[in-house]
Amino acid sequence: MTLFRLFLAACFLSILAYTAVTIAHHGWGLLPVFFGDMRAMAWPGQFNFDFFTYLLLSGLWTAWRNDFSAAGVALAAVAVFGGMLFLSAYLLWLSFRVDDLGELAGGARRAAKGRNLEGGADGRSA
Repeated sequence: MTLFRLFLAACFLSILAYTAVTIAHHGWGLLPVFFGDMRAMAWPGQFNFDFFTYLLLSGLWTAWRNDFSAAGVALAAVAVFGGMLFLSAYLLWLSFRVDDLGELAGGARRAAKGRNLEGGADGRSA
């Protein structure tokens, strides 16, 4: 888990620094550039569209992991707009709150259900 945490911290810090420099030189006008590149139907737009689907998947996973609760849906919106800056911080925070990667990925309820199945608590063999 240590290497995973180091990777997440490196992602967070490097993206934070890169974003700060970009904002300092180009301002906050990301969305017109981002969607304008997609509208142009060229390689930068293809990359942005591919990346946008990753952002949507990140938001969907965040909401699912939190059982589509109000907080989970709010976090999902932050995930879509925050990208890896959000996801690296969120996963790093989670990594200190959970016992294993299964719980980190699926949440406490799904991890407990998986542990019950492994232990044969439902009468089935693992």
